Amino acid sequence: MADKIALSLAVQYACNDERLPSRPQVRRWVRAALERPLRATVRFVDADEGRALNRDYRGKDYATNVLSFVYESAPETVGDLVVCLPVVEREAREQGKPLAAHLAHLVVHGVLHLQGYDHETGKRDAERMEARECAILARLGYPDPYN
Repeated sequence: MADKIALSLAVQYACNDERLPSRPQVRRWVRAALERPLRATVRFVDADEGRALNRDYRGKDYATNVLSFVYESAPETVGDLVVCLPVVEREAREQGKPLAAHLAHLVVHGVLHLQGYDHETGKRDAERMEARECAILARLGYPDPYN
């Protein structure tokens, strides 16, 4: 079903690293999480840009793994995802996960946020979002990110 949902996707690389996913790989992850039409940019950044965006838009002075920005939600979702590669690399290493699996999880997580999922509004919402992430990642061939 996600194959038939309209997707306009730009992928930007604002940092250089041979471990960054390819544009087709990012598109595959985004498409797997689609529930409605989406026009988005996924931007991979370094720690300085990640920290500046988190500080300027969330008031938190540190780089975080993924930020989502929704500009419109109807009739299509329009937004941006910012993935901070150094944070994701560190988390993957600390959690003993392959980098690609953690990147896939965070892209899926961010796309769900763009579509209205929110794990910070309550336990039930968090459980719903986590279950959706696990199902999507399993279809993509990745293990449960919460185990």
